[in-house]
Amino acid sequence: MTNGSNHGNTVNLRSVIVVSLISLAYLLLSWKLVGFKSDEVVLLLIFNILYYLSATTRKFILGFSIFIVYWIIFDYMKAFPNYNYNPVHIEDLYNFEKHLFGIHFQNKLLTPNEYWRLNGFTFLDIMAGIFYLCWIPVPLVFAAFLFFKNRKQFLLFSLTFVLVNLLGFIVYYAYPAAPPWYVQFNGFTFHTGTPGNTAGLAKFDAYFHAGIFKSIYAKGSNVFAAMPSLHSSYPVIVLYYGLKNRLGRLNIFFGIVMIGIWFSAVYLSHHYVLDVLAGILTAITGITLFNLLLKSARFEKVINNYLNLIK
Repeated sequence: MTNGSNHGNTVNLRSVIVVSLISLAYLLLSWKLVGFKSDEVVLLLIFNILYYLSATTRKFILGFSIFIVYWIIFDYMKAFPNYNYNPVHIEDLYNFEKHLFGIHFQNKLLTPNEYWRLNGFTFLDIMAGIFYLCWIPVPLVFAAFLFFKNRKQFLLFSLTFVLVNLLGFIVYYAYPAAPPWYVQFNGFTFHTGTPGNTAGLAKFDAYFHAGIFKSIYAKGSNVFAAMPSLHSSYPVIVLYYGLKNRLGRLNIFFGIVMIGIWFSAVYLSHHYVLDVLAGILTAITGITLFNLLLKSARFEKVINNYLNLIK
């Protein structure tokens, strides 16, 4: 350890104390709100190891702390279920989806989710699962790419990502909404504490004899947070910054992933078309608001200060 100011390059006594206190506070608050989980310890280990390992890893984890804050907020939503604050929309959302996007099949009017549940096939089951596995890894890998390519673009992308999520969280609490699979298994009756469900992704798990999605959805923060589909928001942010950074053919990949996730969200009965559209709108709104914030000299100063920390 060395003394001196800490700008992501050095570790001093003050930074050790601060990191230690934040780590302890996180464990205690997590235990109080959502109970002790091994995930919390793993997160702290990763943060502390990278923080103390080298100057480069320290800058990296300080930059990615933006995503860590997002994850913690998302995790803590378990302690404050949105159905405690507003009524959950189940039947009205289902009927509105059917009214706007209903598909006539075998003398019945079905939602797109219901149609694909009856007409899906193995290839689409596998492809939908692959696309759904991309929803977090692609943004994180893209963020890592930007971190080493252009620190400022990394910071702008990361902050936009968090802002879009915060907008989505606000809607979650203002408009709690059940996903399509909830209607499939529970009808229109509201049940508190309903566990997460893999829905159409169960076919992917079964095909590969794995419990990949089962383990993921067992940790879900809130079943009644289908509107907007943030799964659908993330690839929009990635593609926007891909285009902004002129990444050429890589943007074709981002575009394919984006459309694939949008389709898969509906195909797998995790979201209505309305949820997907709301997710796209949330992403566009977040990007627009963030670009407006960048025009503020005060906000620009905050950006530059943070940038100095991770350069």
